[in-house]
Amino acid sequence: MRETYHIEIVGEAEQVEQRVLVRADDLDGARQRALRLFARARVPQRAGRPAEAVRVIDGAGVEVFRWTRFDAQGD
Repeated sequence: MRETYHIEIVGEAEQVEQRVLVRADDLDGARQRALRLFARARVPQRAGRPAEAVRVIDGAGVEVFRWTRFDAQGD
């Protein structure tokens, strides 16, 4: 069964820069989509400041995944 997730791209001071509603079969699918969106939000060509973090919130409003720019440096 597909579940609804909210993916939020977060900037400085925990300000939500972008919010995307996705439907995925499981958390892993939503997590992969979030990481792709985060990578796109961090490119140097993007207008404005690069994103600081991405988070996935499930249908109940609980944050189930978070990835920051510091986590991304290990890749």
